[in-house]
Formats: sequence, C-alpha cells, structure tokens
Amino acid sequence: MSECTHDCSTCGSDCASRTAPQDLHEKLNDLSSVKKVIAVVSGKGGVGKSLVTSALAVELNRRGHKTAILDADVTGPSIPKAFGMNDNKAKGNDFGILPETTKTGIDIMSVNLLLKDNTDPVVWRGPVISGTVKQFWHDVIWKDIDYMLVDMPPGTGDVPLTVFQSIPLDGIIVVTSPQELVSMIVQKAVKMAQMMNVPILGLVENMSYYKCPDCGKEHKIFGDSHIEEIAEKNNTRVLAKVPMDEELRQSVDTGTVELFVGSWFEEAVNTIEDELKV
Repeated sequence: MSECTHDCSTCGSDCASRTAPQDLHEKLNDLSSVKKVIAVVSGKGGVGKSLVTSALAVELNRRGHKTAILDADVTGPSIPKAFGMNDNKAKGNDFGILPETTKTGIDIMSVNLLLKDNTDPVVWRGPVISGTVKQFWHDVIWKDIDYMLVDMPPGTGDVPLTVFQSIPLDGIIVVTSPQELVSMIVQKAVKMAQMMNVPILGLVENMSYYKCPDCGKEHKIFGDSHIEEIAEKNNTRVLAKVPMDEELRQSVDTGTVELFVGSWFEEAVNTIEDELKV
C-alpha cells in the first residue's frame, strides 16, 4: 500500500482514517444575507447569457424581490454596461466591499466596477480569476438579497468549477441557441451541474427566431429549434424561447435594460419563484 497523502478527495481506498468530503463553500460576509442563488450558465460563448441574466434580474426586481447579480465572467464582464453603469466604481469600508446599485435597486458586483478604465483587459491566470470570484462572494456586503443571479463565464473550466464548489447554488439556468452543435454543448453544462448535485431549473433558448416587423412572419435564422428535444433528453424544461429583438438588443447596448418591457422571461421567473421560494 502506498503512503497516505491525507487527501481523501483523490483517493479511492476505503481505510479507517477516511474522512467525509469537506464542505468547500466560501463563507458569506458577516453583514451579508443571500437567500437563493441561481447560476446562469452556457456551454459556449456568444449565446446571450449576460442578456438573459440581466433580463431575469430586472423581472425579479419588478416583482418586488431584492435582487443582485454577481458577475463571475471576470475576463469578459458585460453586466455593468447593460445597466448603464460605465462610470460607476465600487467602494469599500472596514467591513467589506460595497456593491453598486442600479437605478431600480439591483445590487451588482463586477470586475469592471473595480478597474480604472472599463476597457482595461483582465490579463490574469486562472487561480487569480477564481480567487476574485470567491472574493465577490465573501468580501462583498450583500444586504438582504432574495435572489442572486451569477453570470457565469462559458464552458466548464476553472471559474465555473470554482462557482459550483465555492458558492451554495440553489439551481442553474442553461442558456442556449438553436444551432445543431449546441445540443452537445448543452449536455456538457447539464452533466456538470448533475456531477455537482445542483438542480437544473430549465433551459432558455436565445436567438430562437426573428419576427419580421412588416409581415409578422417568424424566420429561423439559426435553423429549426431542438430545445424541446434537448430538454426532454436531459429531464428538464424549456423556460423561454427569446427572439432576436431589436429593442431588447438596443436596451442592453445602451445600458437601459431596466426599461425594457417584454413577456419572454415571465415563465422563467414564475419557475424561479415556484421552485425557490423565499
């Protein structure tokens, strides 16, 4: 028998000294209170994950829930721009970092709220990026939050793994698009959540179709949707099919997402409220 390394997480031996798996969740700031945490994930980039995160936060906030967004996409932060917070900078005190608050009361923490210039690149290695995400959880003072949405970077690498292990997630929402390739990518994200024992609340298909403003016909720009088949295969549900909408795009690009009015995310928020009551 080889010498014991005392790292039970990487050992398959059933010995007397074996210990139970450690709880790797990071502790919240003593002044923080967060009731429910939902990660918004995607298997690949460019599917509109930050747009979906922003829209869900806006709808939850409109329904009277104190809402927050933790922007875990450290190298590609876009949440502050969607809310028109380009000139905002986070501050701190002796007790922790204070999140910035949007015009309608959504608390946000993002690396772009800490950089001197919004266009400065974050040229950091994986451990530093993962450490930053942990700090956003335990060093920020999140006051009386009902629902926190975590805007995840794409894929299943270091940062998504850090979030799954370090933050007590109550569920995930997977964002996808209609391309045929995406069905495989979605399953990767779903299987990662299953490996980490995190409930999957459902799927959101972005860029599902384009509705012509002149004739009203729906055009499948990226091909026919397979979202229902993917949902059934992975034993989950479709929460929304979001079209390519010019007004929605403009609201995000111009930092006015809080003013956008649309019904596409109502079912998704209904599911959040039903499954994760606060």
